[in-house]
Amino acid sequence: MNTTNLRLVTSAKPTLSTAPPDPDLYQAMCIEAYQPSQAARGFSQLTIDNGAATLERFLTACGRPAWEVTRDDIDRVVGELATVGMATSTRRGYLSTFKGFFTFLCARKVVEIEAMFGMRLADPVDEFNASRHVGTDSPHVLPPPTPQRLDTFFAFLRDRIATARVFGTAARDYALFRTLYHAGLRSEEAVMLDVADLYFDRGPFGKIHVRFGKAANGSGPRPRWVPMLDGLDLILKWYLADVRGKLADGAPLFPDQSGDRLHRGSVRNRLAQLLDLEDAAASERFSPHAIRRACATHNYERGMDLVAIQQLLGHWQVGTTMGYVRPSATFIEDAYRRAVSATLTALEDGQR
Repeated sequence: MNTTNLRLVTSAKPTLSTAPPDPDLYQAMCIEAYQPSQAARGFSQLTIDNGAATLERFLTACGRPAWEVTRDDIDRVVGELATVGMATSTRRGYLSTFKGFFTFLCARKVVEIEAMFGMRLADPVDEFNASRHVGTDSPHVLPPPTPQRLDTFFAFLRDRIATARVFGTAARDYALFRTLYHAGLRSEEAVMLDVADLYFDRGPFGKIHVRFGKAANGSGPRPRWVPMLDGLDLILKWYLADVRGKLADGAPLFPDQSGDRLHRGSVRNRLAQLLDLEDAAASERFSPHAIRRACATHNYERGMDLVAIQQLLGHWQVGTTMGYVRPSATFIEDAYRRAVSATLTALEDGQR
């Protein structure tokens, strides 16, 4: 064998590329991986697709991958959206979509991102640039008022009717806030109700025709029918028979002293005044929106289906409803007791 042309190769080890992957390509892969997790949480495919498009537009405006976005970027982009006249709710949707994706990166991709790009993830959405409703599941988010707290408040309003200087206004306040709670209405939906929107003969409980439900995605008002649950039909029948005629004439169900519609800001201010009169402690105060969240939470805790609550509140996406529900500290124990009780009852019935 002729070996004159052979030579020793000092290193046959292949050279590995240490260059990081393309950030845009990796981000696209992360967005694609994010979608199955949303499906697992119950979001529809339409919601997932719309969210992906919203996320991509927001990241394009930021001009950098999600893991490099800073608080200054968030301030700048949200400010630009406001400057071009984008509605507050739409800006909130952009920010909420980004925050959801960033939370996914922190939970699933933090090690990869630090290894490939040398970036440690830090949430750029803070208490200063977060729109209202864009939050986290951290303990500082106040839970809605408990059923016991609302029972106490409604008892105060009911007792006040007999002693208030103006009977009609005090009775209107009682009916208004009971309606907000039992029907889960937004303040702006409640003040737009007319007397003619009450249909006591519709369905087993009677229904309220909410003609001016909150718009979504640039649409006009989205009407819906809301049942009068938990005896709300009896409260509203009493209100129409004994109270409404003592207020100024007009179409509005809950008018001001001149007969015009209350402003939604007046509802918030009125609630604050009533809590002052009740001498409520700071920890026992709440807003009209908290009453709406209480409606969602309390109905969920007693077994109402989440989709039914979504329809009750008029949410476009069930994911929004999930954000409203904040079960009590004993929710798991209470659910366990109900399950065990139901099982024991079934066993006892089977032995008879």
